[in-house]
Amino acid sequence: MGFSQALSGLNASEKALGVIGNNIANATTVGFKSQTAHFSDVYAGAVGDNALGRTQVGSGTYISDVATNYKQGTPTQTGNDLDMAINGAGFFRMEDASGSAYYTRNGQFYLDKDGYIRNQTANNTYLTGFPVDQGGKTVGGIASPLY
Repeated sequence: MGFSQALSGLNASEKALGVIGNNIANATTVGFKSQTAHFSDVYAGAVGDNALGRTQVGSGTYISDVATNYKQGTPTQTGNDLDMAINGAGFFRMEDASGSAYYTRNGQFYLDKDGYIRNQTANNTYLTGFPVDQGGKTVGGIASPLY
């Protein structure tokens, strides 16, 4: 049993180091949100008889969750009129040419040759939104590429 406990600890530590490595590798990525690995204990189903004073014995550990930190980062002035930042929770909704939706916090945008607002990333997506009337109220219920 001792070997499996130690092995579970090594496996969990390996996964936690992977999360830390991802945080370091992406620290300067626009819109990046760091993550934290959460450890949990593993207990044997039944060891002994609790009525006789025996207790459960730990069988190791594992990563139960990798939580994303959605705290507000520091907005940076870029000089690009289309760049945006999200204050608080939320994502920009993006759409590719096939209509598949993607979500990002990267607010680096530009106008393409057809006048659509696109993201600076390489995944070739458009910023979507809802059409508005003259008074600023949304019309229709389908998000479409903005231009």
